[in-house]
Amino acid sequence: MEKLNHIIESQQFDRELLDYIFSLADLMKTDPSPFQIPGKIMATLFYEPSTRTRLSFESAMLQLGGNVISTESAQEFSSFSKGESLEDTIKVTAGYADIIALRHFEIGSAKLAASVSSKPIINAGDGAGQHPTQALLDLYTIRNHFNNINNLTVCMIGDLRYGRTVRSLCYLLGRFYNPRILFVSPKICRMEEDIRQFLTKNDVQWEEMDFQTAIKEADCIYMTRIQKERFLDMNLYAQAIDQFRLDKSVLPMIKPRAIVMHPLPREKEIHPELDDDPRMVYFEQAQNGVWIRMALIHLLLTSSR
Repeated sequence: MEKLNHIIESQQFDRELLDYIFSLADLMKTDPSPFQIPGKIMATLFYEPSTRTRLSFESAMLQLGGNVISTESAQEFSSFSKGESLEDTIKVTAGYADIIALRHFEIGSAKLAASVSSKPIINAGDGAGQHPTQALLDLYTIRNHFNNINNLTVCMIGDLRYGRTVRSLCYLLGRFYNPRILFVSPKICRMEEDIRQFLTKNDVQWEEMDFQTAIKEADCIYMTRIQKERFLDMNLYAQAIDQFRLDKSVLPMIKPRAIVMHPLPREKEIHPELDDDPRMVYFEQAQNGVWIRMALIHLLLTSSR
């Protein structure tokens, strides 16, 4: 199993490493006490707004017995507003912390940070690029419900162009046997060509499909919001929103043993009236982020560098 120095993209994870991380998360969920790393410090450096990702990273570090230093909305309230480069910020922060969770608005920012950092970098989302820790907790959620990930049909709905969560999850699904991925999106939000080419190259079945057919065939429905903050043209955004929605009218179309996921926050794409349906697992999915991030932090900080 290849040692990790940083966590930048989903392509870093092979089946062996995925199995190890999931087993470690299982153990930590049961009892985190054998995995304590007291005295270690995590810096959560977030240039974009976040609730679940930042707080779950911080909760994970605290449950491991470590400490946290944090900045939110760093684009506005850090030295970035004075013109400091990301590289300089990372070099300084690495002197204050043992590990850095970075969320940034530019694709490739995590890779750039890792190239200059003396401490492990975890990509907590780089613009419309990737969000590997979210993909790992998504896959962990799927695995927990189906026991394995082979031969599943996963339907991804919404903003597939800018959705870093679905992009990252596609890379991980490509590690398993006979996955089938269904894409449902407004035309302006189609999955990008690089992901479609990756799936084809790795013999992953994928197709673009209409909403009602897709949700009938899916074992896992992965909803996403249309990301207003990524659109430069609000007219295009207005054309994309509110095209696909889960509410009580479509519940009979969903398989009895299917699950519905969402990386959150949600807008109108899943009506709150569905929250009590046992197939809706998005809050469980968010909780799983703590165990997965605990496993990743422990892995990076206890392996020799």
